[in-house]
Amino acid sequence: MSEKKIMDIIHQRLGDRAHDLLIPPPVFREMNGEFLDFDLTHGILQTRFPVLEKFLNPYGSMQGGMIAAAVDNTFGPLGMLVAPPNVTRRLEMKYSRPVTTGLDFITVEARFIDRQDRWLTFTAEVRDQAGRLLARAKARHWIIE
Repeated sequence: MSEKKIMDIIHQRLGDRAHDLLIPPPVFREMNGEFLDFDLTHGILQTRFPVLEKFLNPYGSMQGGMIAAAVDNTFGPLGMLVAPPNVTRRLEMKYSRPVTTGLDFITVEARFIDRQDRWLTFTAEVRDQAGRLLARAKARHWIIE
């Protein structure tokens, strides 16, 4: 599914509220994020973020907080695609491999797991272009309506 189609769905779901929100948010653009695919039936959103020098830590790897930002920048739009407006209340990251400058980009695949009242649960995997697992994440979101 194209990025334009994904953005159209988000705007349709938000209705008049879409005009009051920054979609996509400036941080998504600053990180050069790109929407790759969305599967509404299975609640899956895929994004891609380049590994940029300005996101590196002193060891030459992408800073963990920037990887977490890429994940959160995927959970947020997925939350808008599958539920009423919601915010991240808890984000857990588990890092498996460093994201080095030898990688062109990371891909985040986020999944909507379930909804219990106003709570949403998501999981994500971060992979390199060869498909190697770099990190996993879990998030709990709160529906704000």
